[in-house]
Amino acid sequence: MSGTWQRVRKVVPYAALAALFAGIALSIPKSKPRAAEPGDVEVRESVRHPRVVVLGIDGLDPEILAETMAKYPERMRNFARLAQEHGIHPLGTSTPPQSPVAWSNFITGRDPGGHGVFDFLHRDPVTRGVIPSTTVAEHAGAFELFGEWKLPTGGETRSNRSGEAFWTVLARNGVPADIWRMPANFPVEPAEGWSFSGMMTPAIDSAYGQCTVYTTNPTVKAIGSDARIESITIYDDVVDTKIPGPPNAFKLGDPATSVPLRIWIDRAAQACALDVAGRVVVLEPGEWSEFVPVTFGLLPMSLMDIGGIVRFYLRSMPDANGNGELELYASPVNIDPSLPASPVSEPVEASAEVADARSGIGPYYTQGMPEDVNALKSGVVTVREFMMQAELVQDEGERMLDFALERYMEKPEGGLLFFYFSGVDLCGHMMWRHSDEAHPHHEPPIAVEDSSWWSHRAGSTWKDVIHDLYMEMDPVLGRLREKVGEDATLIVMSDHGFAPYRRRVGLNRWLLDNGYLVLREGVVPELDEDDPAHKPVMLSSYMSRPKDLAEGAEWPLRTNVDWSRTRAYGIGFNGLYLNLKGREQDDPATADDESGIVEAADAPALLAELKAKLEAWTDAQNGGKQVVFRADLARDVYTGERVSEAPDILVGYNTDYDNSDEASVGRITGYQLSDNDRGGTFNGSHLMAPDVVAGTLMANRKVAPGAHRLEDLTVEVLRQYGLQPGAGMKGHPVLEK
Repeated sequence: MSGTWQRVRKVVPYAALAALFAGIALSIPKSKPRAAEPGDVEVRESVRHPRVVVLGIDGLDPEILAETMAKYPERMRNFARLAQEHGIHPLGTSTPPQSPVAWSNFITGRDPGGHGVFDFLHRDPVTRGVIPSTTVAEHAGAFELFGEWKLPTGGETRSNRSGEAFWTVLARNGVPADIWRMPANFPVEPAEGWSFSGMMTPAIDSAYGQCTVYTTNPTVKAIGSDARIESITIYDDVVDTKIPGPPNAFKLGDPATSVPLRIWIDRAAQACALDVAGRVVVLEPGEWSEFVPVTFGLLPMSLMDIGGIVRFYLRSMPDANGNGELELYASPVNIDPSLPASPVSEPVEASAEVADARSGIGPYYTQGMPEDVNALKSGVVTVREFMMQAELVQDEGERMLDFALERYMEKPEGGLLFFYFSGVDLCGHMMWRHSDEAHPHHEPPIAVEDSSWWSHRAGSTWKDVIHDLYMEMDPVLGRLREKVGEDATLIVMSDHGFAPYRRRVGLNRWLLDNGYLVLREGVVPELDEDDPAHKPVMLSSYMSRPKDLAEGAEWPLRTNVDWSRTRAYGIGFNGLYLNLKGREQDDPATADDESGIVEAADAPALLAELKAKLEAWTDAQNGGKQVVFRADLARDVYTGERVSEAPDILVGYNTDYDNSDEASVGRITGYQLSDNDRGGTFNGSHLMAPDVVAGTLMANRKVAPGAHRLEDLTVEVLRQYGLQPGAGMKGHPVLEK
């Protein structure tokens, strides 16, 4: 990794704990608009609204982009052309620079104090547990019926984000807009055109998506809870197992649903036939299937069914002599865009039209993070297999972009087109260590493996993977620009940049060791992760019953934390909260009063003290490097009606550092700082101070002098149509007239 990437500037370990899938409302596609067909004539004349095209590339870093252009000029010609015309500009990201926060800034033109999305993870002020940040699930009730059945009531899921989406402002003024795969757009907000959800869209069976690996090898185990391991046994070359589905809200206890999966093994042909409810798919080892529809029945006689789609990959199978193991990967169960259980587009029927075979796309990934990072984090796929799957996602995205451009350019009314790609970000999270020789989890044997089959560049290895991810986007930019022509305004933007993540931070352990967080007597922080007795110690969980307590003796429920003496705690990747009196509340499930203790009058001094100590924290094992680049007080960096909901301090880590996955969900880890040298985590990141991971801005129009932020770009989009910023939007124009 070059020196450019190492300096003090410069993802997010997305825990599988965000927008939980809720609300089972079956939406049946209605009439379909005609799909674009070969031979259609593009209509470019008589445009009523200026054409503005925004290409969103998650995680595109301006310095890495410039370095890739310099190192591989022959493969970055389209970016080089755009850069030569009007330059590469840093684009100020959100505080903190997390994808749902940053994209919400762009969507609304407001900072988190106005839109209310502060992290991937928010906290429950009663239990101090983790809750979703982008959605709010209303309480669901139920009427008990007969036997095992019940009738669920309520339980709708709504967006937690405040403020109008910029395409809502456009629609109100009659400006058409097509919004493709916008992150934090679930539930989907309609446009005067088509609108699709993106990151933060749940899978049917889990929040971010949990794959399943079927294996005859009893030693196979997932590193974490991001993958299911199903042990299977072969009888007469047949395996009978199941595909897990969503919980059944119509049955008492909400038991998980499933559909049967039968695997037929042909050792001589070295192939397996997968039978999913009568649909048969044949795979050879190393082969991916297309998406296969699955239907989960919730009520008898198909009165209520939930449809999903699953993709399979045959990792291995026994040979003709019986040697070897059968291992089969099944993707998370995605919402079926042809018959969505919860809408992934507005209008609802738009997703079905895109999934129609005539579109050239067919069924497609709808889960919020289509590249299956959880499978690689869990150790159930290899680097090669992960990048194979990521390439399927990239190919799907490119075909979808072609379809979107055909639709956009054939309409004479013009308007806005936004399209999003996720690969630079999600693959960067998982593959960074192979490019970074200084990373503690760098593995030279993997770094030097041939990757030319993926990059289509002779001599490439995984050490080049970050550059190759950028090069993969260059022809996309070229095709887009050629299609829309020079009359259209083209903007290329990213929500944040990228940096190495070499050292894990345990924020709650730091708070404990510095006296701000206090455990109850008898509770100790987590043991070392290699200790056989290691178990999680959570802010939100309860003390274990003492082993020496007499049988039958009463044991009142108490939390692990002594909240009567705790002044601060951490939840989320960058969030630190005061245990504030009147805001943090008592947990009625326990025998104690967990209400906040910090008086409002004492809060400013305590915040100033915490900020100073955090910014003075250094890492002796990393040359005395500053751990926290900047600790921002919410009241200083946020404006708007929802500032009071924010973490009190936004901890902006330096290059190399991130709050660990464990600490982000409220665990009191065994470490303050630890090498990020284990599987099961990201190794490149952007959960740092916004100063060190700025996003990227490029355009085919001259960019105005000065610094620009995501919110400014929102204002610029509206200005392109002669519209003033909407209520609460804060920003200035970005392009010169």
